[in-house]
Amino acid sequence: MTSGPLAGIRVIDASTILAGPLACQILGDYGADVVKIEHPTKPDGMRGHGPAVDGTPIWWKEVARNKQTIGLSLSVPEGAELFLRLAATADVVVENFRPGTLEKWGVGPEQLHAVNPGLVIVRITGFGQTGPYASRAGFGTLAESMSGFAHLTGQPDGPPTLPAFGLADSICGIAASSAVSMALLAREKNGGQGQVIDMDLLSPIMTAVGPGPTVYQQTGVVGMRHGNRSTNNAPRNTYQTSDGHWVAISTSAQAIAERVMVLVGHPEVIEEPWFAAGNTRAQHTDELDEMVGSWIGARTRDEVVDAFTEAGAAIAPIYSAKEIVEDPHIRETQMLTEVDDADFGPLLQHNVMWRMSETPGSIRFTGRKHGEDTDEVLTGLGLDAEKLADLRERNVIR
Repeated sequence: MTSGPLAGIRVIDASTILAGPLACQILGDYGADVVKIEHPTKPDGMRGHGPAVDGTPIWWKEVARNKQTIGLSLSVPEGAELFLRLAATADVVVENFRPGTLEKWGVGPEQLHAVNPGLVIVRITGFGQTGPYASRAGFGTLAESMSGFAHLTGQPDGPPTLPAFGLADSICGIAASSAVSMALLAREKNGGQGQVIDMDLLSPIMTAVGPGPTVYQQTGVVGMRHGNRSTNNAPRNTYQTSDGHWVAISTSAQAIAERVMVLVGHPEVIEEPWFAAGNTRAQHTDELDEMVGSWIGARTRDEVVDAFTEAGAAIAPIYSAKEIVEDPHIRETQMLTEVDDADFGPLLQHNVMWRMSETPGSIRFTGRKHGEDTDEVLTGLGLDAEKLADLRERNVIR
């Protein structure tokens, strides 16, 4: 197991739920030394998200992997003082309290940079540190609603549709890990000066949804729901096979669209003037879907996927979690990997997100128990056993 590109970087994860913890998980996956701070009596809500086995949370094992965990209350003076001492040893602090909360506790950016001018401080909120919505509670569902995602998702005659998972939080967490890397590089170039990153949940998913605001500004057109269809190309949809499975196809490239129509027995449509561009093909979606859907519906999923693959057309089966686990490509390329865990034994998890040839990431250990590393981390700051016992008695630490 080699050192990742962030080996030697220390990250304090003072965030909760998903966006901040995921950002810190990624940093830890690539070698950073991550210390996870949780309240002594009210731990991160992520411990209660998702299924559990005999009371042991499964998702926590992944989002808290490669992190030491300590219980520390930042809202009391002694806890705040310990937080500043810990931040003085760090390179990055990630937090997601409402704007003004750290300042109220005396551990805002001004105090953090006073003890550590090189610190990169990531502040994750729903709507940012400024503006009329800054003080609102911020959750991924709200960002998914306001970004245009829900408005564009669902059937044309159905309601706006929210994702069944933490989409906005996840996009934000990945974006935040990228922002940290940029800030650390900038610190190297500007003499070691840190900075504050104002990271909101709304901006990353709004970018991912696409240029709807720009289109509206230029044309006055507001995009609407089209189900699984696209206004940019056709055929593009989900189609059911004869054995009850579903597949999805894409024809974003003209050559792919032509191959699909030849495969399904309708090469004549390629000669139609409207077939020459994705947006004009999309105006004939009903016609193209009937041609493609009837061909797919007469064959099994394996037959359809094999035929599309042989023809060089783009297709994918629609997978459940079971099929993801069983897919030979996912397993052979180790997109999923088994990690030894004290509670579960071999535990299947998503692997690190990207492959680096010289400094690959790694999963060194899975998510730990609440406050499992408090003594080790705080002993490193010079606290002795008597002081730790006193702080623990008063719920300053766990």
